[in-house]
Amino acid sequence: MPATLKILLLAAEAEPFIKVGGLADMAGSLPLALRNLPAKSTDGVTLDVRLILPLHRAIRDESATLRPAAEFSVFRRGGSIPVQVFEMSLSKMPVYFINGAPLSSAASVYSPDLAQDREKFAFFSLAALELARRLNWQPDIVHANDWHTSLALYALRSRRTDPGLARVRSVLTVCNLPDMGGDGSDVLTAFGLMPPNDKALPPWARTQPLPLGLWAADVVIPVSPTYAKEILTPEFGCGLETFLRGRSDTVTGILNGLDTSSWNPETDKSLAANFTAGDLAGRAANKAALRKQLGLKNKPDVPLIAMIGRIDPQKGGDIAFEALRGLEDQAWQFIILGSGDPALENAARDMQVNYPNRVRAVIRYDASLSRLIYGGADVFLMPSRYEPCGLAQMIAMRYGCVPVVHATGGLKDTVQEGRTGFLFEKAEAQELSDALRRALGVYSNPAKWQRYQRNAMHEDFSWQHSALKYANIYRSLAVTAHPS
Repeated sequence: MPATLKILLLAAEAEPFIKVGGLADMAGSLPLALRNLPAKSTDGVTLDVRLILPLHRAIRDESATLRPAAEFSVFRRGGSIPVQVFEMSLSKMPVYFINGAPLSSAASVYSPDLAQDREKFAFFSLAALELARRLNWQPDIVHANDWHTSLALYALRSRRTDPGLARVRSVLTVCNLPDMGGDGSDVLTAFGLMPPNDKALPPWARTQPLPLGLWAADVVIPVSPTYAKEILTPEFGCGLETFLRGRSDTVTGILNGLDTSSWNPETDKSLAANFTAGDLAGRAANKAALRKQLGLKNKPDVPLIAMIGRIDPQKGGDIAFEALRGLEDQAWQFIILGSGDPALENAARDMQVNYPNRVRAVIRYDASLSRLIYGGADVFLMPSRYEPCGLAQMIAMRYGCVPVVHATGGLKDTVQEGRTGFLFEKAEAQELSDALRRALGVYSNPAKWQRYQRNAMHEDFSWQHSALKYANIYRSLAVTAHPS
């Protein structure tokens, strides 16, 4: 095994450059966490991790610090596409940005037109792989994320006869299996890629980017241990469960981490009052400030329940509304912050109309308000029908907001019934109502409730733990590529 392992991580988005969803948190935090692992934790192996991103328009607008790094072309039927590569450093980590016509013509990171996204991300994936060949720094591992960069791994496997790529191993992180990228037959043909003939992969999947990445990757990493098991079942496998079970020995779940320097109630400037697990007094001030801002009566003894995030069927907003309607005999107030499905947005507004003294529906994205909610609400709801990982429950726990969650995916892996929160087994309103009743029962005992809060706040969800698990996988792959 080489003394330095070189890892090239590909993603459609990454903090602090561009953020649309949770992938940006992972792709921005993991590379730095890997580079900062102490050498003793990796048996003396140094991890040289570099990040590669599309040069999205929003990044180009802030591109004063970018330096030209390379120029080449990517083959496409009817004529090659010129590629421009730029480079900058983030905390001493090299970051590369790919530009070219399919990317420069796109107005946003993701388009409503999936065909346009398939074209631009296929171009990006193949350009990134070509860059790996041309750098005076050949990666040992190419690490792709989700469907957007899966074709890099498929092309890598297809080109294993290339001496420059023969020893390169591959990892694919899967944040959301249902999001496969759609039928890319035309894109595969255009970029000179033939679908695989492997009968283990269903015929419908042989032209979709994510399944091709799953087929090609040496290791597949769903974003929580429970989700790694769930995708092997018909309920969550999206038609790929038989294929995935056939290679289950290469499927390993690793929980995403949390940026604990950003999400820190002791220093968070969005809070009305900072606090720690040792001194929770500031939470009362945040709760009062939150109620005042949203026009709810300040009743210190009444529990404040909250939801933050996309308002859509996957996140279970409808389950939450029905469950709360079944708890009219209990004292509670409820805040929901987010946007998404228009019908569920209207259902949230109806909740406020029907319960004007109890409910506030804030239908928008509001980062500052979300932090105040984490720091002031008592109970955090995540009744997701499925949740590969979830960060909101981790943030809530770090801020002493006790979670009530559906026992699925990363929610099941992070919340402990009777210690840090409350779980319910079926994504049904009655099950959530029962879990909420348990939570409200504990809330009525302040000393016991504070034990839940402190237990939750002491949980360590930092990226260092997850990064070490990724590092161990990289090292195991390097052994196969460089046998002694």
